[in-house]
Amino acid sequence: MDTKTEETVCPAVGQQGFLNRDAIKYMAMFTMFLNHFATVFLQPGTLLFELFINIGYFTAVTMCYFLVEGYEYTHSKRKYALRLLLFAVISQVPYVAALEYFQLNMLFTLLFCYLILAVREKVQDAALRTILITGLVLLTVFCDWALLAAVYTLLFSINRGSRRGTAISYGVAFFMFAGLNMLNYVGIYSTWEAVLGGLLSGAAILVSGIVILFCYNGKQAKGNRKFHKWFFYIFYPAHLTLFAVIKLLIM
Repeated sequence: MDTKTEETVCPAVGQQGFLNRDAIKYMAMFTMFLNHFATVFLQPGTLLFELFINIGYFTAVTMCYFLVEGYEYTHSKRKYALRLLLFAVISQVPYVAALEYFQLNMLFTLLFCYLILAVREKVQDAALRTILITGLVLLTVFCDWALLAAVYTLLFSINRGSRRGTAISYGVAFFMFAGLNMLNYVGIYSTWEAVLGGLLSGAAILVSGIVILFCYNGKQAKGNRKFHKWFFYIFYPAHLTLFAVIKLLIM
């Protein structure tokens, strides 16, 4: 989430893009807001509900991509992990209160994904590294975006520096997510509706890939670094708290 220099360019992208890292993160925060708004306030099955929910799937895969990038460029890997832990703990009560998901929130997921990156870098013994990564992946079963976010993070980390590899990672992420949703829809909807629903649910993941590969310039926004840095941490518990309060007042 924070990086060492404004001029750092991710090797998987070029400098021709027109969107910086922070602009894309703001997009991800907005799509997450829509997803959570739909979850809390809209009626499932309605067109607006489905639209907002599906748009929101842009966020998780995008943040996994930037987590991998941030791990490489952060000033202090330890402080990065501690920030994730702090805001994960702060967010847990509003997360459950607003969304009524009785699991660990997405910041815990990102923390486990971050630890996976640390294990990949620092543990030299291959067997021990495999055991630890497997354990961390399995821990995400108790979190938002269970298993998927960890797999996305591994894919982006393995293919870091390769434009083609990043594109393949996004393709795998799309088919994993769309495929799982198709299976969930089978028995509820007709076959063609299940296939269509699965494909539409993964569309935002493809949009994320297009944005990263063709629109991202690999740089941070110029100026206001502290504001951008802390906004992305604070927004998560803040918007969940707001939704929880409104829900308490009107429902």
